[in-house]
Amino acid sequence: MYFKGSTDGAILGMHKCYHFDMTRIFTYDSTLRDGEQAEGISLSLEDKLLIVSCLDDFGIDFIEGGFPASNPKDIAFFKAVSEMNLKHAQIAAFGNTCKKGIAPEEDKGLRDLLESGAPVVTIVGKSWDEQVTRALQTSLEENLRMIRESVAYLKSAGRRVVFDAEHFFDGYKANREYTLECIRAAHEAGADSIDLCETNGGALPFEVEEIISDVVRQFPDQAFGIHCHNDSGCAVANSLAAVRAGATEVQGTMNGIGERVGNTDLLTVIADLELKMDCDTVGADNLKKLTEVSRYIGEVVGVSVSAHNPYSGRSAFAHKGGLHASAIARFPQAYEHVDPSLVGNNARMVVSELAGKASLVQKAASLGIDLSAEGVDIQAILDDIKAREAYGYTYEVADASLALLFMRHLGTYTPAFTLESFRVIVDDREDTGALAKDAFSEATIKIHVGESRYVATGEGAGPVGALDNALRMAITESFPEIADLELVDYKVRLPDESEGTDAVTRVTITTSDGWGTYGTVGVSENVIEASWNALVESIEYGLIRQAERAARGGKAEIVSVGGKEPMTKGQA
Repeated sequence: MYFKGSTDGAILGMHKCYHFDMTRIFTYDSTLRDGEQAEGISLSLEDKLLIVSCLDDFGIDFIEGGFPASNPKDIAFFKAVSEMNLKHAQIAAFGNTCKKGIAPEEDKGLRDLLESGAPVVTIVGKSWDEQVTRALQTSLEENLRMIRESVAYLKSAGRRVVFDAEHFFDGYKANREYTLECIRAAHEAGADSIDLCETNGGALPFEVEEIISDVVRQFPDQAFGIHCHNDSGCAVANSLAAVRAGATEVQGTMNGIGERVGNTDLLTVIADLELKMDCDTVGADNLKKLTEVSRYIGEVVGVSVSAHNPYSGRSAFAHKGGLHASAIARFPQAYEHVDPSLVGNNARMVVSELAGKASLVQKAASLGIDLSAEGVDIQAILDDIKAREAYGYTYEVADASLALLFMRHLGTYTPAFTLESFRVIVDDREDTGALAKDAFSEATIKIHVGESRYVATGEGAGPVGALDNALRMAITESFPEIADLELVDYKVRLPDESEGTDAVTRVTITTSDGWGTYGTVGVSENVIEASWNALVESIEYGLIRQAERAARGGKAEIVSVGGKEPMTKGQA
């Protein structure tokens, strides 16, 4: 399996940072593995590929894809991601050292890592003596053998190898000499980076800095990384302390999602390193995408970004009326630690709800829509968006719905069809408990296309599938190109979970037309109506894309999702 991602030596080489020789810090994202271990998060294959594309565009160096053989979804992921034309990031496969008493070449887990085709392999091994003897139930010397031979075996296969030293800080405090022996085993076997894991999340920044400083002194020619959990609320601070001490790679997840209370928020670390510590991670241009990336990933994984999230939160640069509001107009630095535009966010006056017209014009331009023309009431568009967001809409992963909203305000939108009515029936005749799969849905739709009226009935396992089938049957005669549109993802969320069953429901749909994917959103107190609204916009926008592409002689249009470049037919 061949990966098309970058093999640039600048990524493969590792250098010191901050008060050292160079300022390059490498970013290692673990959202697809550690992030998915968070309670309540489960990512589909499509979710994972969308996240990879977004992170690659953002400039993340390494993206950990998970265990290559842990489940069918991860096996499918490594196959699918190998076909992506990544422009910067490299994919990492994650696994364990060889098992006790087993030679690495005979260990199935290590073979699976190599067979994944990933250019980077990350293996985790024990570095706390108590973990070795009690959890692994083997000898300290055997654990060193497992580390040494596993790293050497993977290096001999031509892979870039990251060794994750699990429970390193607890182990160091308990038995410094043994943890250093674990590091020595990985170092002498040729590990490209040894990433020290603060697995329990209980260490404090001054401890991390002191310990890593000691380790770096012991192995001055070895590249080190840091992997922190946030159980004591110090994951970001600990990661920055590690960089001060000489670490050149930082592991984390988008928005800090992860097991228990989460991992290092890699986005916050990136902003701090770039803006506070003169380090180079994704670069100044990509840093301006940080807020967009944060919110996009939040929508894909189904965990909204907190309004008070550093840098990317809606309230990160919000100012209320009174002293702050008047002072910020004359002296922004008084209440803003950085210029919000550097991370793609906006200052906001909560009382007057001032919004960025320029950013709206720029967003529309990225969708191929000109809002700068004379006579366009941009404030009316902003007011409309704010009212919709207050009701429950979000456009972070729904560029198609946003484009249609722009078109309605510009008067350039003409509906492809109009609804007379629809009815959905769900029939479940047999009760077989939690694993029941016998429910069946039927949808009848009455649609007008121009002067013609169509009635169609579609069936499906679920109501949305039945509606989709019925709609296609009704309009295929008028729009045969609808056959190229495929619903590839469907999500339901409650923006205000405190309302329970009375809450407004938000539905997002991702659709593929063979040239790329785009998102739409529907909101209603009725989940079926919300689904219908998102479905209609997905079909209407797909038809517009088809028409625009035909007008361009078959070339892909400007529209993109999540900041990704438009795809060509060969990339789809």
